[in-house]
Amino acid sequence: MTADRRLLTGGSLIVLFIGDIIGEPGRKMVKQALPGLLKAHVPDLVIANGENAAGGFGITPDIAEELFGLGIHVLTSGNHV
Repeated sequence: MTADRRLLTGGSLIVLFIGDIIGEPGRKMVKQALPGLLKAHVPDLVIANGENAAGGFGITPDIAEELFGLGIHVLTSGNHV
């Protein structure tokens, strides 16, 4: 069932939030774990904190695209961006 249909029928919106992705090890972990999480939970929206995804300090356009390509819909940021 799609997110729009769930909301119209009184269902819940399923959100998967991934905490701080830190550097290459964090990106590798997300790449490894996210497919299983998506399959198990079928979220309507995937949000991740990407402010430390580039070596622990900020994020680059290429890394953002990599994370979006994994199925993340929204990247949050903070003081490192």
